Amino acid sequence: MITVIDYGMGNIFSIRNALEKAGAEVQVVRKVEDLDNPDALVIPGVGSFERTMSNLEPFRGKILKLLGEGRPFLGICMGMQALFESSEEGAGRGFGAIRGEVIRLPEDVSVPQIGWNEVRLRMDCRLLEGVSDGDFFYFVHSYYCVPVDKKVVAATTDHGVEFASVVVRDNISGVQFHPEKSGDKGLLILNNFVRDVRC
Repeated sequence: MITVIDYGMGNIFSIRNALEKAGAEVQVVRKVEDLDNPDALVIPGVGSFERTMSNLEPFRGKILKLLGEGRPFLGICMGMQALFESSEEGAGRGFGAIRGEVIRLPEDVSVPQIGWNEVRLRMDCRLLEGVSDGDFFYFVHSYYCVPVDKKVVAATTDHGVEFASVVVRDNISGVQFHPEKSGDKGLLILNNFVRDVRC
């Protein structure tokens, strides 16, 4: 069972459908008391960091406990940014599962970045199996993640600055783009995640 946390900041219907298409059994939870022993966690989302972390605050202790137990985790867009310690976008503590901060895209490019952009592979990892260097994915964001440890960066993307578009550390992974809106390659990433949850 893959549990998707609905904290009021994203199109849960789209990610649920995409995960089910990838073969997962999916549960959507809106209250922390319903977050009971999932096989894996997915946090999607769009919007502001401050509101995201405020809405996720009731889940913080349970999420950190599950991450510490090694449960597979996938953060999508804002869900990836929530893995970090802080953001220039506003107040609120990230989960700090990956050390680093979230900062704004440069002023001399279109912000937010909306649309297709390519990823450059920086490491071999199971999440990106079948993805080729230069494949395109769909982005919607104004801020990007800057990890302290560059070894967690699995792929980068350029939009005025080269930024981490995929991070992977042990059981924790995050993608800045929206795999559920990225066609066959996005579905491939979700297939890889579902496969590894089953292992």
